[in-house]
Amino acid sequence: MAQSLSPMLTQDQLDTLLEHGEERTAERGDVLFKIGDARYPFIAIIEGEASIRDRDGNEIVRHGASRFLGETNLLSGMTVYLDAVAETPMRYIAVEREALRELLADEGPLADLLLSTFIARREGLQVYGGVGVEIFGSRDSAATRASVDFLRASRLPYTWHNTANGEGLDEVAELDPSQMPLVRLPGGTDLYAPSNGEISRRLGVGRKLDPREEVDLLIVGAGPAGLGAAVYGASEGLSTLIIDSSILGGQAGSSRRIENYLGFPAGISGAELTVRAVTQARKFGARTASPYRAMELLPGEDQHLVRLDDEREVSARAVVIATGAAYRKLPVANLDQYEGESVFYAAGPLEAQRCGASRVAVVGGGNSAGQAAIWLARGGALVTLLHRRADLAETMSDYLIRDLERYGVTVRDSSEVAELHGDDGQLEAVTLKDGERMAITTLFLFLGAEPCADWIGPAVRRDEHGFILTGPDVGSDSPLETSTPGVYAVGDIRSGSTKRCATAVGEGAMVVSLVHRRFA
Repeated sequence: MAQSLSPMLTQDQLDTLLEHGEERTAERGDVLFKIGDARYPFIAIIEGEASIRDRDGNEIVRHGASRFLGETNLLSGMTVYLDAVAETPMRYIAVEREALRELLADEGPLADLLLSTFIARREGLQVYGGVGVEIFGSRDSAATRASVDFLRASRLPYTWHNTANGEGLDEVAELDPSQMPLVRLPGGTDLYAPSNGEISRRLGVGRKLDPREEVDLLIVGAGPAGLGAAVYGASEGLSTLIIDSSILGGQAGSSRRIENYLGFPAGISGAELTVRAVTQARKFGARTASPYRAMELLPGEDQHLVRLDDEREVSARAVVIATGAAYRKLPVANLDQYEGESVFYAAGPLEAQRCGASRVAVVGGGNSAGQAAIWLARGGALVTLLHRRADLAETMSDYLIRDLERYGVTVRDSSEVAELHGDDGQLEAVTLKDGERMAITTLFLFLGAEPCADWIGPAVRRDEHGFILTGPDVGSDSPLETSTPGVYAVGDIRSGSTKRCATAVGEGAMVVSLVHRRFA
């Protein structure tokens, strides 16, 4: 394992951990935690060695003195994906999850070391076979593709047994099509045609809500704006609940590198920014629940009601809408046959690994497209960036345009994809609108987004593009308040927003002061 995935702790750091935990011992062969466990403590080794093993018993890595065990499921509450076994007699420090979260919020350098290592380990697990969730189903099944897309977007380790290719047929031979896909959780529990919410909550990721919840502040959408509102709302004493129909972090959470975020001169990944923000929000008492989809907003005088799927509803004194926008898709035939196989909407470690030394195309002219193209090129792919405008500078930051050239990305102006070519979900080529045919194996789409506001209905006023109007545009002296008093909009969903991560976080922080002003 790379040194960055197994750093050493200093004696001072071990002493700090001991202040938050307790010293324990283990004999050779003792199981420290096993696949499927609902929880386990953070473990820092004082003496001895522990091995980390996959579900087949293969040793992935061995950690010795001054090393530590664990990855991001220590912070999210997920079940365990790996076994840990003492290879020699051990003395170690055990820190329970709640104490670890408090420590990470207070201990700067130690928190940086642990968080960056946890995230790097999670990314490593995403490309390691034999770890995490198993999905049995055909790529021709929309339900199967939905489960695969959810796990990929959630950065959860998984293995897809594509039954259309003859994989895993023995496991599903006696199942009815209505029971597909079969989703096998770590530890061996089988789910049949589960919803994304069921998968999430059975893994321990998502909090299960009561049929009716009552809070001061409900935040709908867990991107940078929503998470910013959650941190400030909870830290200022409001009972705060944040929900999302997909994953915590939003589109920014899948960004490989945010280069222009204040305070991070070397850049920060969307995953790390999300983990830090969620840890911060939970430290102050905010509750996070996903995936729950908001279905309807019913405004009231002093309380607003938001109805969710799964027969849940939340009553709140103030509602912050931070649902952002959804990816636009290419208007081409048979796109769904390639999605999840060779057409993607984010460029993560799994996609980067499979694209090394192959020809890929990134479609889009915004910063997200530029970041993805650079990330893929650095991983060894031969990347072409296709965008429809005559000048990339109209939509992309200068520093990214320079980096495209630096890393050998070919940029094609005034180019749009008209057709996809390939068999069994695997792209072989695309045809552009000018008739040129390009040989590529993978396509990444960054085409902007449509506002996720259909669930709101007539409850608030929107502009001609569907984005929510706020402040002076609806006659309010509160700049982020919608046409309904006590309902606010922040981030990409708001009409006139700048579509920048830092601005979204700022609006999330600002809206809490406006909520307090209303309550007062």
